[in-house]
Amino acid sequence: MDLDPTACFRAFSTRDERLDGRLFGAVITTGVYCRPICPARTPRPENVRFFASAAAAQHAGFRPCLRCRPETAPELGAWKGTANTVSRALDLIDLGALDSGDIQDLANRLGVGERHLRRLFQDHLGASPVAVAQTRRLLMARRLILETRLPMAEVALAAGFGSVRRFNECFRAVCGRTPGSLRKGPSLETGFAGGVTLRLAYRPPYDWPRMLDFFSHRLVEGVERIEGEAYVRGLAINGVAGVVRVEPGRGNSLSTSLWFPDLRVLPRVLAQIRRVFDLAMDPGVVLAHFGADPDLGPLTMRRPGLRAPGAWNGFEMAVRAILGQQVSVTAARGLAGRLATTYGAPLDGEAARRFGLERLFPEPASLATLDPETLPMPRSRGRALAAIARLALEDPHLFSPGQDLESAVQRLSALPGVGAWTAQYIAMRAMREPDAFPHTDLALLRALADQDGRRPTAEDLLARAEAWRPWRAYAAAHLWAKDADAASYRKGHPE
Repeated sequence: MDLDPTACFRAFSTRDERLDGRLFGAVITTGVYCRPICPARTPRPENVRFFASAAAAQHAGFRPCLRCRPETAPELGAWKGTANTVSRALDLIDLGALDSGDIQDLANRLGVGERHLRRLFQDHLGASPVAVAQTRRLLMARRLILETRLPMAEVALAAGFGSVRRFNECFRAVCGRTPGSLRKGPSLETGFAGGVTLRLAYRPPYDWPRMLDFFSHRLVEGVERIEGEAYVRGLAINGVAGVVRVEPGRGNSLSTSLWFPDLRVLPRVLAQIRRVFDLAMDPGVVLAHFGADPDLGPLTMRRPGLRAPGAWNGFEMAVRAILGQQVSVTAARGLAGRLATTYGAPLDGEAARRFGLERLFPEPASLATLDPETLPMPRSRGRALAAIARLALEDPHLFSPGQDLESAVQRLSALPGVGAWTAQYIAMRAMREPDAFPHTDLALLRALADQDGRRPTAEDLLARAEAWRPWRAYAAAHLWAKDADAASYRKGHPE
């Protein structure tokens, strides 16, 4: 983004919420960096430097503010306005790409050279990929210190530090104080017994009822459930099984409660929650892009906080997409439930019993050897599930963000049983491609029918959607919501 000092200072002096998470200001005289909405007195213009990311401010030697808490700023992900490669790299870093690999591995997954990736990060974020990963670990530690009562040793592990000693050294070097000195008084979130509760910020508005409605129609019995305004499910990350509970929180945030026996998976779990509930979205971008469109303009005004739901796991999304081919959402949900009952690993623990969760969604290893003859579906579809499970075992990054949408769709379309609709759907929900668009989807075609009920052809819809690039996934979300509203109306007003 343009870091014109005059414009940036104006944003800080007016407490401009629109730039929260997009811009950070560092005060030379205090050594602290802040968000634009910081309630502290605005410093003199000559004493402020501006940065495009928290990592850049930290790399320049500034420490995070204790009043505005940069670690709680909305995550913007692909909405930062950066290059697509940087956006995908940030997604992969969130999912632990630099925890188990190096920058060269990250560059290879993105299809670019290491030097080029470093240059892109410096141009768009003002910091290297490693600096970004280190900053995120440190900010995660600050959140756990201030919002939970976890012991410092557990905070260090949960934030991704290899040792308590390394955690203390890093914290002192960046923050100029010990970790324990931050913790005063009760935590911000009391949470549930035995769990860790954190708030994840979003840029308002947020249409939580519609998000909950989307998942309620697709719940897999025993794996996930709706409890009041909360969504709950069992989840396994790196072989560690636990329970996730997400519900509306205070202010512009979701309250997330987590029960996992190994806290080292917490950053990955939180990254998944952000992706599933699309917390990186900036509604203003979509409203501006679709506002003048005759079809989408009224829909976005009606639901300005609508998000595009993601997926908890790429393999799970692929399985559920294949199960949903040529059947209703209700039928696909039933098939997924039977599959989970037969092949899903049991889920144990107090939290699971409290919320009535019985098992996890099946892993690739459990479906790789399944017998298609035993499944209540066409044998060709059963063979496709087994084949994709074997491929997922061979390539753990099979459904991870890649180079671009076109290459992702081509790669997915080459998989057994995966056609154009399935590939676009997986890209949209599992890979979080904002321009993915399953143009052959029946509900999308229904939503654009004229007053006489005539629907466009798939080719007509694809041509029409050119005007919606690069946010076609959000166009699909609004059209699905319109079709769901129409179905509810028809159900309540039978002719």
